[in-house]
Amino acid sequence: MKRNPINLGDKLQLFQDHWSPRVVAELNDYQFKLAKLEGKFVWHKHDETDEAFMVLNGSMTIDFRDGEVRLSRGEMYVVPRGVEHRPRAERECHVLIVEPSGTKNTGNSDNDTLTAENDIWI
Repeated sequence: MKRNPINLGDKLQLFQDHWSPRVVAELNDYQFKLAKLEGKFVWHKHDETDEAFMVLNGSMTIDFRDGEVRLSRGEMYVVPRGVEHRPRAERECHVLIVEPSGTKNTGNSDNDTLTAENDIWI
């Protein structure tokens, strides 16, 4: 068995696309995904799962219909299942997302331009 640590900084250098999460590890049925965010995402929700965001570099905001949560480097937030939200970042922000494998990044939203392919490993 290969026992090498996963260097998140090195992995982030392997892709440039915004809003297109890449899988770096799995734990049981959950995936750890790196993503680069910039601009506004779509309003969406995940009816079946919570979604965790941890900011590695930069800052981001998660908009809710009744407010917002601002996150900076080293901070994380878990969006509860079924809660409509919209992530956004004024400048490029790097995040680690933790969610069940197969989770569609745009949730219940049908957005052809922002829906990313699942299970792309780096």
